[in-house]
Amino acid sequence: MSTGTLLAIVIPAVVVVALIVLAVALFMRRRRLRERFGPEYERTVQGADSQLAAERELSERAKRHDELDIRPLPDGARDRFARDWDGVQQEFVDRPEDAVHDADRLVTSLMKARGYPTEGFEQQLKDLSVEHGRTLKHYRAAHEIDTLSTGHKATTEQLRSAMVHYRALFDELLSDGGQTRHAPV
Repeated sequence: MSTGTLLAIVIPAVVVVALIVLAVALFMRRRRLRERFGPEYERTVQGADSQLAAERELSERAKRHDELDIRPLPDGARDRFARDWDGVQQEFVDRPEDAVHDADRLVTSLMKARGYPTEGFEQQLKDLSVEHGRTLKHYRAAHEIDTLSTGHKATTEQLRSAMVHYRALFDELLSDGGQTRHAPV
């Protein structure tokens, strides 16, 4: 067999193997991102120019999150937050709008105590999405109703719903839900 013939066989074979390895690596990366971000993966893909751009953004979120000092709460702080939540729920009976605003502030305060930056709602969503992607829909819904209630445009049922939504994220943050370390993506 001549050198030219041998090269004509080996080079395409190497290219095919390289493409297979690349495809497997991309598939594994995509799977890790889907598992880590849950429903937030699909939401980000739908809002991006391409799936690759969305995955790049999610990887950047994960990298930023992994550099944060996210920590569990000491028992005393956890108990204090639980008592504060009970107070917010009791407040709902007489002052539902105020209770929803207070629930929003309490969730933000809990995030800060855990080590999450709190410099704006959109950034909060991105930071939370890494470990709490499955609860993020609750936070979005609650925040939307909180915004409505600022203009006194939310119904009592919507305000009640906001409290339920805030509670979902609050409980997860309070119990350190999602606090597993992941391999880099």
